[in-house]
Amino acid sequence: MDQTTGTAQQPQGTEKIWSKDFVFIFLANFFIFLGFQMTLPTIPLFVERLGGNDQLIGFVVGIFTFSALLVRPFAGRMLETKGRGFIYLIGLAIFVVSVGSFGFATGIAFLFLMRIVQGVGWGFSTTASGTIATDLIPPRRRGEGMGYFGLSGNVALAMGPTLGLALAAAITFKQLFMISAFLGLAAFLLASRITYKKAEKMEETAAKRRWDVYEKSALQPSLLLLFITTTFGGIASFLPLYSAQKGIEGIEWYFFIFAMTLMLSRSFAGKLYDKKGHGAVFLPGTVLIMIAMILLAWLPNSLVMFIAAGLYGFGFGSVQPALQAWAVQDAPMNRKGMANATFFSFFDLGVGVGAMTFGQIGHWLGYGSIYIASAISVSVSIILYIFMMKRPART
Repeated sequence: MDQTTGTAQQPQGTEKIWSKDFVFIFLANFFIFLGFQMTLPTIPLFVERLGGNDQLIGFVVGIFTFSALLVRPFAGRMLETKGRGFIYLIGLAIFVVSVGSFGFATGIAFLFLMRIVQGVGWGFSTTASGTIATDLIPPRRRGEGMGYFGLSGNVALAMGPTLGLALAAAITFKQLFMISAFLGLAAFLLASRITYKKAEKMEETAAKRRWDVYEKSALQPSLLLLFITTTFGGIASFLPLYSAQKGIEGIEWYFFIFAMTLMLSRSFAGKLYDKKGHGAVFLPGTVLIMIAMILLAWLPNSLVMFIAAGLYGFGFGSVQPALQAWAVQDAPMNRKGMANATFFSFFDLGVGVGAMTFGQIGHWLGYGSIYIASAISVSVSIILYIFMMKRPART
């Protein structure tokens, strides 16, 4: 039966997004992202405290995303064979232990190692959470539902960096990282209350498939995402240092404004995707991101930084859920996990490449050049999208 037809014949009650389990996955995702976002702007400061330079900051930030990238294909496969709950809880547990260990780091080598471990936990937990949310959302409302689910991370983003920077100024880094670990533990406890899709039938189907590391139906939106998420590497790793170098205050408000506009755009972008498709969302969103990067390259004062935050939030908040819904919409039911793994692998690859590459660019050419390179990367994504849309559709 055609999926759309099958959905239309279901009782109206099955179209509800906010079920008990969806609320649990929403809250669990909020707490794990809050713990993560608190460390996002503070890890570079911690590396600097340990004696690291811009290049080492880029590597410490980037290695996390590369380790997450490497485990995502395994996570996607295991979601179909071992079950959603097992992988999700394992990932959350690894995240809690690794983040809690940061406070005991006395050198960059140990921190570098534990960032690799953290990436493993992050790769398992975020691949699982996106797949679990996909399971729980009615197919006809997937764009809208993924937009709501993304709000859990956006609310955390609104609070996390500002809270992390405030705590870093008031308490020790060890205490900060322990608070982040406890937030991860709260996510674990909430996740243990979710009723998960069973793995028996999935295992029977997946066992017939050969081993692979990606879902081909998710490649196009994932490739577009890669060139956009490089901007994350430049912002998360170096914007606090860049603004301090220029004597510009209010970096914590940058993250707050970004998160607020991100949430605002998600409130309508998912519905727009469901009605009009990705064409109505992608190009306007990426143009806003590119303008934001150009403003950050200029960065004469706090007002321009805040305007860039708003444009970036509107742009990314529109583009990311649309691309994620696009990535999973054509994947078979037993490949939704691998589709999410593919999507987030490219997300991680973009952030990791951005952090490491921009660390070198910033070291040799200055921080402003990082955001010029970011704007160029976003323009590549726009060109690729136009090319993809002009190609004749193939079965």
